[in-house]
Amino acid sequence: MVLRLRFRPAACFLTYNHSFSLMSYTVLARKYRPQKFSEVIGQEHVTRTLQNAIEQGRTAHGYIFSGHRGIGKTTVARILAAALNCRSKDKPVPEPCGVCESCTEIRAGNAVDVIEIDAATNRGIDEIRELREAARYRPARDRFKIYILDEAHQITDAAFNALLKTLEEPPDHIVFMLATTQPEDIPQTIRSRCQHFSFRAVKFEDIVGQLRDLVTREKIEADNDALALLAEAGDGSMRDALSILDQAIASSSGRITADSVRNLVGAAPAHILEEVMQAIARSASEEVLKQVDHLISEGHSPTHFARQMVRFLRNATVAKIAGQDSSLLQISSEERERVARVAELFGEEDLTRHLQIMLRTHGELGYKQEQRFHLELGLLKMSHAQRLIPIEQLLSDVAAAPHASAAPRTSSRPALVGGHASNSEMRRPESPSTARPNHLSSDHVSSSHVSPFAADSARKGTPRQEDSSQPGSLPGPRIVAASTPASAPEPVIMGSAAPAPMRDSAPETEPDRGTELRNPDRKNEDRRDVAGYVSAGATQPLAPEPQPRTESQAPAPATTSSPAASTSEPPLERLQAAVLQALSDGNQRILVSMLEAGEWSVQANELVIKVAASQTVVDMSVSPEARRLAIASASGVLGRAVKLKIIPGAAVTTQADKRNGGSPRPAGNGANGLTGRSRAEQDPVVQRMREKFGAEIRTVIDYREKR
Repeated sequence: MVLRLRFRPAACFLTYNHSFSLMSYTVLARKYRPQKFSEVIGQEHVTRTLQNAIEQGRTAHGYIFSGHRGIGKTTVARILAAALNCRSKDKPVPEPCGVCESCTEIRAGNAVDVIEIDAATNRGIDEIRELREAARYRPARDRFKIYILDEAHQITDAAFNALLKTLEEPPDHIVFMLATTQPEDIPQTIRSRCQHFSFRAVKFEDIVGQLRDLVTREKIEADNDALALLAEAGDGSMRDALSILDQAIASSSGRITADSVRNLVGAAPAHILEEVMQAIARSASEEVLKQVDHLISEGHSPTHFARQMVRFLRNATVAKIAGQDSSLLQISSEERERVARVAELFGEEDLTRHLQIMLRTHGELGYKQEQRFHLELGLLKMSHAQRLIPIEQLLSDVAAAPHASAAPRTSSRPALVGGHASNSEMRRPESPSTARPNHLSSDHVSSSHVSPFAADSARKGTPRQEDSSQPGSLPGPRIVAASTPASAPEPVIMGSAAPAPMRDSAPETEPDRGTELRNPDRKNEDRRDVAGYVSAGATQPLAPEPQPRTESQAPAPATTSSPAASTSEPPLERLQAAVLQALSDGNQRILVSMLEAGEWSVQANELVIKVAASQTVVDMSVSPEARRLAIASASGVLGRAVKLKIIPGAAVTTQADKRNGGSPRPAGNGANGLTGRSRAEQDPVVQRMREKFGAEIRTVIDYREKR
C-alpha cells in the first residue's frame, strides 16, 4: 500500500513533464530560421561574397553587418561561424553541413567557441576588457573563436577605443562579427578595420514567396491578398512578416483572409481610403469628416490611418506616373486596381500636392495633442487644394489676357489690379482643357482669379480694387480693369509699389520700346522677364491693334530714346524721377541723395548709374529692398525687365551739368575743389550719422591726397 502511494506521484510527475514538452511551441521566425547561405533570401550580394571568400581562403578577422531590422544580419553571422568551424572537412567550407557537432551546437546557441554578446547590455569598458583577456586564449575545440556582437552601435566610445588594438591585430584564431542597425554610430576607426556588408530590405515578392512556402509547410490555407497584406505590413523585414503571420494563424479559423489581417494589424478597410479620396475629388468636406468620425468611433488610430493614407497616395502617384502594372507598386492585384481608379480622378500635380499635405500631417500627429483634429485639418486641406490653380496655367492664361488691344494677344505680362480698360472686367480666353481632378471648366479657371501671393503683393502698393458686378464669381483676388478717369492711379507693380507721383503726373504715353525694336527676336523674352514687376500696358493707353506696316511704311531705325521723348519731359529724367521717388517712399533717403548726384544711362537691359561714392559706401547704402524697389520702378517705366548696375568711384556728369555744358567731376575731388573735411561733411552717410546720433568728425584721412 505504501509502495503504491509512492509510485503514483512519481508517475504523475513523469506524465506532467511529458505533456509539458508536447505543449512547447517555437515561433515561425525561429522554427524556419535559415541554417545555410542558400536559404537566406534577399541578401545574395552578401552570401555570395562570403562563400567566395571562404573558397579562396580570404576570410577577414572582422566583419560589420548593418541594415534594417529582421533581414538576416545575426542569422548570416551564425551561418558564417558554422561555415568557419564546420568539422565536415579539415578546412572552412562554403556551406555548413548542419549535422556535425559544431554546426548543431551553433544552431542551438550553446557552442563553446562561438560567443554571442548582447552589446546593448555589455557595452562598457569593463566588458570589453574581459573580452580582450579571453581573446588571448585559443579555442577549446574548433578552428576559430568567434565573437558576435549584436547591436554593436550601443558600445560606448571608451569601449570601442579599448577594442581598437585587438580588432586591428587580433590573434589568428579570433574573428569578430558586429551586427548593427546604425552603422554610422560606429567609429570610423572601427569600420576601417573591418569588412562592411550592408544588408538590403527584403523585396516584396520575396517576402510573399517565403510566406506562401511557409503556410504550405504548415498546411494552412491563406488568400493571396492576405499574404500581400502581411508582406506589406512587414515593411521589408522578414521577421516582422513572420511574427504577424503567427498572429494571423492564431486569430483565424482555418483560413487566413485579407479582412482578418487588416483587423489584426489595425488597418482601416481599403475601400475607406478610396471613398475618402473620391470625396476629396468632389470637394465633399462633410463626407470626409463623416468617414473620419466613423473610423475613430471604431477605434482606429489617427496616426495609423494617416500612415495608410501616405502609402495609398504614394501608390496612386506611382500608378499615375508609371502605370498600374509598374514594378514600383509592391501591393496586391486588388490594391493595384484600387489605386488605379483613384489615379484617374486626379492629375499628377494634385496627387503630389495631396501626398505632401498628408506627409506633413502624419509628421505632426507624432507630437500633437489632439490627433483627430489635426487629421481632419489635413484632409480638409486636401479637399480645398482642389480649388487651387497650377501656377503654370495661371501664368499662361494671364499671358493671353489683352493688354494694349481689344483682341487677345499672347504675352507674358503679369496680372494687373486696377488697369485702364474699356470693359468692366478683363477675361482670359478659354484655355485648352487640361486633366484637372476637380473637373473645373475653363469658366471657373478664368483670369479673374490670380494667385493670392501676387494679390497680396499688389495690395501692399495700392488698395485692392474689385468689381462686385459679378455675384457668381468665386471668392479670392481678382483682376479688375474697370473704366476709370484719366486721373485714376495706374496699375500696381506686382512685387513692389509704383511711385505715387509717377502715377499721378506721368503722361499716358507708350513706354520705351527701343530695345524691342532693335532686337525683335527678344521681344517676347523681355516681356517674360518683366513678370513680377508691371505690365507694359500700364503706361500706355489702350488702343486698337495697329495694322501691319508695309515696307514703305517701315519705321526709321530705332534709337535709344523712347517714344515718350516727344513730350516736354526727357524720358531719362522721368526714369530718374520715378526711381528716386520709389526709393524715397521706401525710406531710402541716403541712397536717394547718392544716386541723385550720379550719372544715369540705359544700356541694353541695364540701368547704369555712376556715382562718386566708394564701393564700401555703395554696399552699405544699397540694400536688397532698395535694389528691388529701383528695379521694379525702372522696369515699370521702360516697359521691360532691366537690371540695376551702380558703378562706384567714377567721374560723373549729372544731368544738370550736361544741360549747363559742364564737364565730368572727378570721383576724388568736389566740384569746387573742396577739401577732404568738406567732402566728408557733405557725404550722405556722415550727414545721416550726425543727424541720427549727433556724431562729430574728429579726423579725416584722404588717401588720394597722399598719393
